[in-house]
Amino acid sequence: MNIHSVMTDPALFGEQFGGDSFSAWRALLAGFYGLPLSDDELSHWQALTGRQSAPDSAHDELWLVVGRRGGKTQNAALLAVYEAAFKDYSDRLSPGEVATVMLLAADRKQARSVFRYISGLFESNPMLARMVVREDKESIELSNRTAIEVHTASFRATRGYTVACCIADELAFWRSEDSANPDFEILNAIRPAMATLDGKLIALSSPYSRRGALWDAYKRHYGKTGPILVAQAPSRTMNPTLPQRVVDQAMQRDLASARAEYMAEFRTDVETFVSQEAVDACTHPDRLELPPIAGQQYFAFTDPSGGSKDSFTLAIAHRENEVGILDAVRATKPPFSPESVINDYAALLKQYRISEVTGDRYAGEFPRELFRKQGIQYKLSAKPASDLYRDLLPLLNSGRVELLDNPQLKTELTNLERRTARSGKDSISHPQGGHDDLINAAAGALVSLQDSGTTAAILIRKHKLQHRRGMTV
Repeated sequence: MNIHSVMTDPALFGEQFGGDSFSAWRALLAGFYGLPLSDDELSHWQALTGRQSAPDSAHDELWLVVGRRGGKTQNAALLAVYEAAFKDYSDRLSPGEVATVMLLAADRKQARSVFRYISGLFESNPMLARMVVREDKESIELSNRTAIEVHTASFRATRGYTVACCIADELAFWRSEDSANPDFEILNAIRPAMATLDGKLIALSSPYSRRGALWDAYKRHYGKTGPILVAQAPSRTMNPTLPQRVVDQAMQRDLASARAEYMAEFRTDVETFVSQEAVDACTHPDRLELPPIAGQQYFAFTDPSGGSKDSFTLAIAHRENEVGILDAVRATKPPFSPESVINDYAALLKQYRISEVTGDRYAGEFPRELFRKQGIQYKLSAKPASDLYRDLLPLLNSGRVELLDNPQLKTELTNLERRTARSGKDSISHPQGGHDDLINAAAGALVSLQDSGTTAAILIRKHKLQHRRGMTV
């Protein structure tokens, strides 16, 4: 059976997917698989894909740029069931080999949400339910040597599988502490796993900034013929049952965000803060840490955490001529005891002869008190994180800093985003679902060096001017 029949047959999923509210989805998926389109379906096809001609063959990849509540999760589940239960891969499988339909989600919570839809589709149909050999919380094994598995988005998840279809859910929001480009790396890892069965890649997400794999596919293939199909649609185009007031209220609260989330438009108010090239140019290869040097003055900055969500971080740096050099960084991930972490950090600070550390003013009194107990004064930062990043940028672009070769540090730095509010004011922060705990500490230490050097230079110039005027300082 083809995808159109599966969606409309009353004995299968016609009751759920056969109504008028799914007409756009039916047209899009029928075209993706190269099926003939009716006049009404062709109209949907043209509006969604930017292509004027009807498809004449099936496509290899489907990239869906669809707004929130547009039915992406339901249709991702349908596609997983269709690829697993209605196709026969046995002639290309070795003895004991299983064809896997792999669904990748940003985290386990999201993965479980999609899996519940998949499980529900099997349970709702007696014919399909009889195909289920085994089911647990993250996989369904079928009698036709096919399995459906859900995984969190990681390039490690693809190893050792023979993949019949990969469904990448909400990939515009995949985040990793190991990489600034996890979506590209994961998809590059999954494609060889699909080679044996000529598997299909189906990537679906509401859009975010103009970066990443989703934007790259949209820029390269939207509106163009070829085996890679890109579709773009507002939420209510794909799901007319979504109340208009929900969209209107979102527009009133935050226009830029709502245009991305409900109108499926890539955000123009979010930009990459610093290029990968600039970060690489400032990174000293293979330098993980520098030992303390006698007679050298060091600065330290910390970003405290209570131990339940964010990492507790520390950075130490010194200045040589006009260059700020990062000497050491620490990042303790939760869960942890804040007192234990501060004891460890205080011991490190004393190795560098540091008796004062600057830190986030929003952490409350607890870090100040605990550092004082260890003989370290805690000074409140005069600048919020966004201002520290702003002041760090010219240092990076001019090569006046040397960074450690720390993957988490570099990833957090290259993931930073510049956002422009409706007022025109810029702010710099981590992306949704991301972190900036370690780069906050590093930026604080390096910018403190610059500020102290600037202040010292001003005092020296003032002293020389007063001396020429015959004044006593």
